[in-house]
Amino acid sequence: MLIETTEALAAFCDKLATEPYCTVDTEFVRDKTYYSQLCLVQLAGKAGAVAVDPLAPGIDLKPLFDLMANEKVLKVFHAARQDLEIFYLLMGRMPAPLWDSQVAAMVCGFGESASYETLATKLANARIDKSSRFTDWSRRPLTQKQSDYAISDVTHLRTIYEVLSARIQQEGRDEWVAEELAMLTDPATYRSDPDRAWMRLKPRTSSPKFLSILKELAAWREVEAQKRNLPRQRILKDDALLEVAAQAPASADDLSNSRAIGKGFLEGSLGESFMAAIQRGRETPNNQAPKLPERPELPPGRAPLVDLLKVLLKLKCEANDVAQKLIATADDLNLLAMDDAPADLPCLNGWRKVVFGNDALALKSGKMALTARNGAIDVVKLG
Repeated sequence: MLIETTEALAAFCDKLATEPYCTVDTEFVRDKTYYSQLCLVQLAGKAGAVAVDPLAPGIDLKPLFDLMANEKVLKVFHAARQDLEIFYLLMGRMPAPLWDSQVAAMVCGFGESASYETLATKLANARIDKSSRFTDWSRRPLTQKQSDYAISDVTHLRTIYEVLSARIQQEGRDEWVAEELAMLTDPATYRSDPDRAWMRLKPRTSSPKFLSILKELAAWREVEAQKRNLPRQRILKDDALLEVAAQAPASADDLSNSRAIGKGFLEGSLGESFMAAIQRGRETPNNQAPKLPERPELPPGRAPLVDLLKVLLKLKCEANDVAQKLIATADDLNLLAMDDAPADLPCLNGWRKVVFGNDALALKSGKMALTARNGAIDVVKLG
C-alpha cells in the first residue's frame, strides 16, 4: 500500500498510535544535496505495512511526525543513524522512544555491523530481493516491485525486534542497549558545527598557520554548502582546501597558478568570501590556532601489552556473545595500556567493566595471565 494523501496517512498513524511499537525505515537521496531528501517512509505494525510518499502533491507529514513523537509507541529502526538525522532536521526533535535492531544485534553476538538482510534471514526466515536496492527513490512513479522492496524493510523488522528484544530481556542486557541508544539519540550527534568541520579532513600537518587557515576554509565551505544545500565537494574539493591551507596565500594573485582553484572561482562573491576566510586564518595568533587531537604514544615495550589486551577483549566478547566494537576500540586499548589510563574510558565503566574492564586491569597489573590450554586461550588468576 502506498499512502499519498494526508487523510490516509493520518488514518494509518492513528491505528499505529494504539500499538506498543511500530517499525520504521526511510529511503532518501543525497548525491546532489547537502541535506538528505526524504523520498519514502515505510511503517509497519499489527495494523499492516505501508509506504508513505512524502513527495506526493499536497501531503502533510504532521501525522507521521506526531507518531514519531508519541511517547507511548516504541519506534523500531535498523541502523537508524541516517533515518534519525532526517527526522531530527524535519521535526526539530528526535523520534522517541526508540530501538535499533543493529545495536541490539551487536549485543546478541551478530557482529559489529549486522545487516538487515542477515537478521531477516537468520531471525525471520526471510529472503530479501536486493534488485531494487539502487533505486533512485526521488523518481516517480514507483513500480510495484520498488514499493514491495521498500516495505519489506519494515515487515521483517517486526519479527527481528520481537526475537532480539526477548533475547536481550532474558539475558538481562537492556542496560547495554540503552547505553548505546543514548549516544545514537543525542541531538548533538546530528548537529553540524562549521567550526569543527576541519577535523573531518584529518590533516597530518600540525603547523598552527596551516591549521588556522584550514579551519576557516572548512567552516566557510560548510556554511556555503548548508546555505546552498549542495554537497561539500561541489563547493570545493577536500584536496583544494588542504592545498590552499598549505600555500597560505596572501592574495588572489598567489593562487593564480593553483590547479586546485578554477580560474573563475575567485571572481564574484563566493571568491571574496573564500579569500576573507583565508585572511582570517592568516591573522589567527599561533596560540589560538586549532590543535590536532593528541594520540598517545606508547612507551617502549608497551605494544605487546596492547596485543594481550586485544586477545583478552576477543576472548571476553566471544564468551559473552557481544561485538568487540561495543566494548573497546583500538584507541581505547592503547590508552588502557598506559600507566595513567583515563578513568572515563568506556571499557572501565558500567557493564563494559564487568565484561572486560576488571579483567583487563588485572592483566595489566600482573594479577592475571593468558595461557593456551587444549587448543584454546585460558585466563589464569595469579596471587
